[in-house]
Amino acid sequence: MTDKSSSADSSQEIETELSQFELTQRTDFPLITRIVTIFGIALSLVHIWFNTFATLPELWVSAAHFAGFSVMCALTYPAAAKWRNSRFALAIDIGIAVAAIACLVYIIFAEDALYDRGVTFVTTDWVFSVIAILIALELIRRTMGWFIPCLIVVALTYVVWWGSWLDGIFAFPGLSAETMLYRAFYSSEGMFGPISRISWSYVFMFILFGAFLVKSGAGDYIINVSRAAAGKIIGGPGFVAVLGSGLMGSVSGSSVANTVSTGVITIPLMKKAGFPPKFAAGVEAAASTGGQLMPPVMGAGAFIMASYTQIPYVEIIAVSFAPALIYFLSVAFFVRIEAKRSGVHQLETETPSMLKVLASGWHYLIPLAVLVALLVMDFTPTYAAGISIISVVVSSWLSPNRMGIADIFDALAQGARNMATTAVLLTGIGLVVNVISTTGIGNTFSLMINDWAGGSLFIMIVLVALASLILGMGLPVTASYIVLGTLSAPALYGLIAEQQLLELLTNGQLPEEAKTIFMLIAPEQLAALGSPMSFEMAVDLVGKVPDDFKATLLEQSLGPVTVGLALLAAHLIIFWLSQDSNVTPPVCLTAFAAATIARTPPMATGFKAWKIAKGLYLVPLLMAYTPLVAGDFQQVVIVTLFAILGTWALVAGLEGYLEGPINPLFRAATFGMAALMMWPGLDIWLRLLGAGLFIALVVHSYKKPPPLATA
Repeated sequence: MTDKSSSADSSQEIETELSQFELTQRTDFPLITRIVTIFGIALSLVHIWFNTFATLPELWVSAAHFAGFSVMCALTYPAAAKWRNSRFALAIDIGIAVAAIACLVYIIFAEDALYDRGVTFVTTDWVFSVIAILIALELIRRTMGWFIPCLIVVALTYVVWWGSWLDGIFAFPGLSAETMLYRAFYSSEGMFGPISRISWSYVFMFILFGAFLVKSGAGDYIINVSRAAAGKIIGGPGFVAVLGSGLMGSVSGSSVANTVSTGVITIPLMKKAGFPPKFAAGVEAAASTGGQLMPPVMGAGAFIMASYTQIPYVEIIAVSFAPALIYFLSVAFFVRIEAKRSGVHQLETETPSMLKVLASGWHYLIPLAVLVALLVMDFTPTYAAGISIISVVVSSWLSPNRMGIADIFDALAQGARNMATTAVLLTGIGLVVNVISTTGIGNTFSLMINDWAGGSLFIMIVLVALASLILGMGLPVTASYIVLGTLSAPALYGLIAEQQLLELLTNGQLPEEAKTIFMLIAPEQLAALGSPMSFEMAVDLVGKVPDDFKATLLEQSLGPVTVGLALLAAHLIIFWLSQDSNVTPPVCLTAFAAATIARTPPMATGFKAWKIAKGLYLVPLLMAYTPLVAGDFQQVVIVTLFAILGTWALVAGLEGYLEGPINPLFRAATFGMAALMMWPGLDIWLRLLGAGLFIALVVHSYKKPPPLATA
């Protein structure tokens, strides 16, 4: 009885500590809670209408999106935790909600009048545009902290005030406050611009799809499948965490939420099996972080990437599968090695067969199959998500747990709740993106980091990684990707495409149409273009091309498809590096949440998670230097297979262990083997040599394990 009581107290304590990773909500006002629930259901239905039959102006829809979710945020999240039960604070928040609705009504009825008087502001234009921005700042502060509101204020004041004080490349002559407010409130580039459009279309529909999946019971099914697939393997609970957290993270869209929801199951299982607590927490954090990298649902960032690159979403998820596989296997290698080293014992002795578990919930796979099929058939992501939501409901009728009207309403309400903070965040980030495009600071920043990198792609990636880590301390992953992608993607894309151009020149494979530009720039080198040349000569030749001509040269040399894939590779690299703040100290909320469950020191757990999540840095390098993203099917398969073995070798070198301990000489050799398998441009025979040596080392390190214990 005492043990049960102690366990219950411990669980309650963990649950209390995990609440620090959740936003403070009002709970003592049942009427407000019911109103928010009903409003959320209505908001979800309205957004479904927006994305299917509505033909309203996009500005109005974006404003309605912001107003609706501002109401939910204002009524749900108090300005401070101590005011959670304050009626006075609630009255103020009701006023904020009314003001948000008023901004929507005003923009609908005042837009035509504004243009009729020649885009000249009257008093009410000033009032409502300022109120809308202030609402965005306050609600983002409540839900995301101070960093983003401060960033927005710095950006807006740069445009109208202190930008004119600067000298050098960041000097900006300035705009009037009226122009700035017009661009922020009324234009198609401000807070109701492209980022907001992505939010109310792609992002909302897929978050709603995830809410329906979870409500149907797919979350439990994912855990059951993971346990059936890996439960009886040595280190099974660790593999369950990798599989389950990866799949759940793809649906939830939040690494912290994924850690909290799956970690309460997987971390105790790993500890019980014999994994060290810090390692168990680190595995959960690393796997949960990778959830947003897992196709077919990759979080909000993937939809923004599709908008930035104009590459169809289905192509993005198609090229993202191999990188995601490499990442999750890299985490699994850590699990395998730690399981062998720690003597982890088997927990699952009566796990149902994989086929039986799959058969018990096969209907959960129908919505995902429908989603992928519709995307492959070139239907829009919003349409595919809408039909997939319907398929979740219909497929549930094939199981004992049928979704009824009450379940559907619950899913609609939960989808709106899950979207509320993201909607307000993306609307506010639109203000920053507008400033970047208006002032041209994005091009300036790209040129600056290009100069710092000195033409080195590797140094450029290191700079982007450092910038993403710093931004990630204050920005969520999606916001970090938006800001960093806007600032640095052009420069990174330029270096990746230029590297491919240099490869063509050194191999003597430059297309004829591309030689025209070189004929104008360096006619004396024209004869050398048809045959292989040294890398130094190719660099010198490309260096003579003016920046104004480089875009045309790249298009003519590489072709539009390859250029598009180079741009996609640049954005994927930034997207991947934006995830590292989840597991990299000093601020790594995902690792801290896992540490709370595992009862381990947060910072030490963060460093353990950072070590296990090394794939977040390795895979972007493979994207930049190999055909992992831009190659044909055969090239991708070859790169992926060698990368998997190379990653295993790298993990073995870091851990000094394979199937058994390896001595210092072999440990050092594993890094060389990893390099042979993954270094770009090496002959296939050298790669095979590295793979053969490593496989031989795996066999050499194998020792017959003792009989498995049961628990």
